[in-house]
Amino acid sequence: MSDDHEHDDGDGAFRDAVQRILNAIDPDPEREGLRDTPKRVEKAFRFYTEGYAQDARKVVGDALFEAETDEMVVVKDIELYSLCEHHLAPFFGKAHVAYIPGDKIVGLSKLARVVDVFARRLQVQERLTMQIAHALRDVLQPRGVGVVIEASHLCMMMRGVAKQNSRTVTSCLLGSFRKDERTRAEFLRLIRGA
Repeated sequence: MSDDHEHDDGDGAFRDAVQRILNAIDPDPEREGLRDTPKRVEKAFRFYTEGYAQDARKVVGDALFEAETDEMVVVKDIELYSLCEHHLAPFFGKAHVAYIPGDKIVGLSKLARVVDVFARRLQVQERLTMQIAHALRDVLQPRGVGVVIEASHLCMMMRGVAKQNSRTVTSCLLGSFRKDERTRAEFLRLIRGA
């Protein structure tokens, strides 16, 4: 969906729900600054969650090419933005994605697109990490896949324990990344920049 695409769910249920929330939390929900908030929130949340309408296989499309190497391919520091499914609060960070080709390699930008397919959904970081790795395994049929995500969660930073400098790190290692200690160590060394 493009930014200028106006989505109407038919009966305005989304906007009505946002208006009810505003009525419940703000003493003056009819003021000018909030007048168009339900429409803006709907548009924003449709964008934040557009991954539900996407499929990793279709995102990769025809960007698969015959492999001329069997060496590790790593794309580090892929920015990601998602929403915690428990509080609808944002979490954001970086994904580090690697694979060892089987018969095919993929256009590098497609790795970042696959991250977005799953990040643009209501998520928990652990599942997000696994979904990216499993999708790449299924689409590329590589010898191995490694995904590490480092993220900061506003639900933890702004509320509850209010730990401003905390980061959560999750990983999913498949194939040779799980079975071969040297492959795993090389991946971790590369994403740390050593």
